[in-house]
Amino acid sequence: MDQTSGERRGPLAGVRVLELGNFIAGPFAGQLLGDYGADVIKVEPPDDGDPMRHWGLTRDGEGLWWPSIARNKRSVVADLREDEGRRFAQQIAASADIIVENFRPGRLADWGLDYGSVKATNPGVIIVHVSAFGQTGPRASEAGFGSIGEAVGGIRHTTGDPDRPPARCGVSLGDSLAAMFAVIGALAALEERHRSGEGQEVDVAIYEAVAALMESSMADYELGGVLRGRSGGTLPGVAPANAYRTADGNDVLIAGNADSVFRRLCDVMGRPELASDPRFATHGARGAHAVDLDAIVTTWTNTLDADTLLARLAANAVPAGRVYTAADMLTDPHYAARDMVLRAKARAGFEVPMTGVVPRFSRTPGAVVDVGPELGEHTDVVEAEIDAGRRATGSAARTSPPG
Repeated sequence: MDQTSGERRGPLAGVRVLELGNFIAGPFAGQLLGDYGADVIKVEPPDDGDPMRHWGLTRDGEGLWWPSIARNKRSVVADLREDEGRRFAQQIAASADIIVENFRPGRLADWGLDYGSVKATNPGVIIVHVSAFGQTGPRASEAGFGSIGEAVGGIRHTTGDPDRPPARCGVSLGDSLAAMFAVIGALAALEERHRSGEGQEVDVAIYEAVAALMESSMADYELGGVLRGRSGGTLPGVAPANAYRTADGNDVLIAGNADSVFRRLCDVMGRPELASDPRFATHGARGAHAVDLDAIVTTWTNTLDADTLLARLAANAVPAGRVYTAADMLTDPHYAARDMVLRAKARAGFEVPMTGVVPRFSRTPGAVVDVGPELGEHTDVVEAEIDAGRRATGSAARTSPPG
């Protein structure tokens, strides 16, 4: 299925989203909603726009992440520090189904874009707030980025090697998790609106989005007396479940910890006797002897190249996968078969690879219709739409452009 198309489609076709904010958390939520077919109007400040336009690696002055995180969006310019800019944003908000923002709590009220103000003219509006600590509580007014949310949410404490300081996972996990919860919350509120006819606010705190993924760590500590910590690439008590080096220098993750899977792994290793060895015969025993078991598995994987190893494991239904880099993702036939590598031309003229639309919809598939709009590219079009709407309802048209 081709996910690149000039036609806006998907399960959210007809839903209008106003995106306020910058960097990752709010814009990633907007990207996902746009992937599903929503008309996402992104408000950017004049001059430089969203910092993501120039953040990280760049080519021809354009950030390589920008075409992806700004895909399926229309860019309008409005200076929210000025009256005209605020009025323009307020007019877009009056026709929006969903507003996504990731400013510090209270900022929307300064601009007349808080829920109470927008609801007065748009009672069905859903405003999704994404902030470091949420809209309430003693830390609500504090500034914070995704990394702070990862720390307070608990995942930094459990990430890395036990003899080293807490590590990050390598991507902006806190921001991305908050964005995903923002989309979940927006869609849940949209579904409820079908019954009540009313909008509401959705409050997403980055630290809470992280904490929600921390499994039973609080129960482990309070009821079991166990404080989860850093354990490198393994999970204490679970074996074999590690990355194992192959003869050609690759790392292959093998998850053979379940009893039935472990027996199959023993057979494919040519070591069936290990399945009845008291050290490894049960899940608990394998966890207690994980170091010895990992050494045995590593000795075997060191004799095979990665492709041969993976083929044998797949033939015996043992879950496994090469530890991929971006180079592997770009050339993997399974990624290609499922359209998980899309290529689209940026405004600067070069082709950009990016991930496909997740999840996949059988009847109303999402699509990437456009990538990385120029700053303010759609300001005139959106203004014209607003003016047409005002004329249709008998309202006075705007007479000056946004600030």
